[in-house]
Amino acid sequence: MIANSQHTHFIAAMCLSALLVMSGCGAPESPSTEIQVTPESVSIDETTLPTLSRSIEVTASAAEIWAAIGAFCSVPDWHPAVGTCSHDGESPPTRTLVTVDGQATFVELETARDDAMFTYSYAILSGPLPITDYIATISVAEMADGGSTVTWSSHYTPLEGHDETAASALTGIYDSGLAAIADRF
Repeated sequence: MIANSQHTHFIAAMCLSALLVMSGCGAPESPSTEIQVTPESVSIDETTLPTLSRSIEVTASAAEIWAAIGAFCSVPDWHPAVGTCSHDGESPPTRTLVTVDGQATFVELETARDDAMFTYSYAILSGPLPITDYIATISVAEMADGGSTVTWSSHYTPLEGHDETAASALTGIYDSGLAAIADRF
């Protein structure tokens, strides 16, 4: 279960930031990953890649949650470790996320979007995580009781010898972001 306290968010964001730059929290240093991806070139056999999926139930409608998190560059509004987001204004958009401490930068390309179904997918073009072939989806699904389930899932290839580091870093990113969404509603 994801904790919902401000202190936990702060600790998670700080450890996450350390994981993102591959220092602290026991993670080995790794060079930035530079990936050339376009929506047309994203044809990864996801059945052979590691999968990570995290979800949280939120007591708000899918439409309310999507209004807060659905914009591609809204991440700083809901994720405690992300300080800024800028986008290139192209279609599909590319965003640049910088952590709150300014120590890590991610460049990500939106690869799919369906606002009616409350979902979008993106690929990491570059960033400090020890992964390649990263494709993720953020989605919100209405539950029968009026609440919603927010899910953040991905397929990726860890760099050789970094399976646990990659999974730990991504789990920290997802859990702290999902907990912040739940706290907001």
